[in-house]
Amino acid sequence: MRDPSTLPREPGVYLFKDREGTIIYIGKAKSLRSRVSSYFGAGPHSPKTAILVRHIAEIEHIIVDNEVEALLLENRLIKKHAPKYNVSLKDGKTYAYIALTADSFPRLLSTRAPSRKGKAFGPYVDGGARNQVMALTQRLFQLRTCKTMPKRPCLNYHLGLCTAPCAGYASEEQYAAQVRGAEEFLKGHTKDVLVRLGGEMAQAAKERRYEAALEAKRRIDAIEILHERQKVDLVKRHDQDIIALKRTGLRARFALFSIDKGVLSGKREFRFDDEEGIFQTFVKQYYATRPIPSEIVVSEPLWEDGAEHEALEGYLARLKGAKVALTLPQQGEKAALARLALKNLEESEDALVAVQDALNLPSVPAAIECFDISNLGREHIVAGMTRWTYGMPDGQGYRRFLIRDVTGRNDDFASMHEAVRRRYARVLEEGSEMPGLVIVDGGAGQLAAALRALGELGLKLPIVGLAKREEELYLPGEEAPRRFDKMSRMMLLLRRIRDSTHRQAIRYNRKRREMGFREQTAEKK
Repeated sequence: MRDPSTLPREPGVYLFKDREGTIIYIGKAKSLRSRVSSYFGAGPHSPKTAILVRHIAEIEHIIVDNEVEALLLENRLIKKHAPKYNVSLKDGKTYAYIALTADSFPRLLSTRAPSRKGKAFGPYVDGGARNQVMALTQRLFQLRTCKTMPKRPCLNYHLGLCTAPCAGYASEEQYAAQVRGAEEFLKGHTKDVLVRLGGEMAQAAKERRYEAALEAKRRIDAIEILHERQKVDLVKRHDQDIIALKRTGLRARFALFSIDKGVLSGKREFRFDDEEGIFQTFVKQYYATRPIPSEIVVSEPLWEDGAEHEALEGYLARLKGAKVALTLPQQGEKAALARLALKNLEESEDALVAVQDALNLPSVPAAIECFDISNLGREHIVAGMTRWTYGMPDGQGYRRFLIRDVTGRNDDFASMHEAVRRRYARVLEEGSEMPGLVIVDGGAGQLAAALRALGELGLKLPIVGLAKREEELYLPGEEAPRRFDKMSRMMLLLRRIRDSTHRQAIRYNRKRREMGFREQTAEKK
């Protein structure tokens, strides 16, 4: 059945199927006949909707009592069937936790899927804040982070970041005390830690162990800075999410700010193909699998009338198990927060337009990929690559390369050539999307090496070199580098991308060195 005129005018859920009987789209409606008929009308449709309609061979429907029930049923069916043409949030990362494993010598780690056997702290919306807390916890309590306990102390022991229970340097009882301290710290109970560190600092100073006293002082300062950043404003006793929508061409971009008791605790961005009702679709699916705050502030209405507004609040309340306010503010503090979220989207867009104009690119570089080489002399030569989409890091697009062809010598140019060639040979093989701009960390030499790699693959991609010393841009075919205002939106974005790639390469280099260190100690044994 494909004739919407036979559908009832009652609220419910509709399911579109293709010729094979596969469910390709699921939606809800307060009037099934009106909503489904709109797909087949003459009005303007997005390209995605037009393609969807061409594949509809059968329409099924389920009648419910009210709009809230329709929303809940739609949510359950989408999670069950994952239809092809429904918006998918699988590319949005879930919140991460800091966890302690249930081992006899518990391991400290960051995870998005905490085990029920261990203990998890979080979730942390802001990845930077999570990394800071985890690094400070390891530094304070010296817990192991290794996946398998080696038989000899690893590099962390020599750096003062682990007490090496693997080698028997810390008994199970001593290590358990370290773990208890870490648990209290991760719960936010920092007073006892500060008292203990204050005592250690005073004792070390009394004994003229000034380096130990300075280290204790640094740890105290780090905790106090962290405490200030996480300070709770007791005037605000509920949590909020602020969601803004910005449409650019056929794309819809969302900025989501999380406000934890009055303190901004994180920002995330999402990007999808634009379609009718995309804002409501995003809100419904995002909160179907994530914590729901007491209030959600939006930059524009995602409901047609008061009844639909009430139904959406009822849907969210049923998921949360408590009242949820869905607010469209016109003035005041909440309206200012919505404008701030929207401004963040516009700022990243403006920076990309500035990149296009400055480099004379054929289009706005929605996707940017950047490469950097890291080595320690002639050993452990690696490359890091990051991918940024619409001015935001796309972690799923990050890549690491262990340089294979450059051995026994330090040759950044040859290493860059290998990394770029391997990356885009794989992209060609997979038929994946090419970036709108490639950045290499370095000057004319690195740029020439990358250009040669692209030429060998028959590719002509926009590419520049970004040199650290003077923050200059090297362009193909130009002898002298170009200089731009270092604090301009364009340069701040490019430098942010370059710096994140540098950290990616450094982390991989450090990992390779640690692996080599463990192998050497194992051989000596």
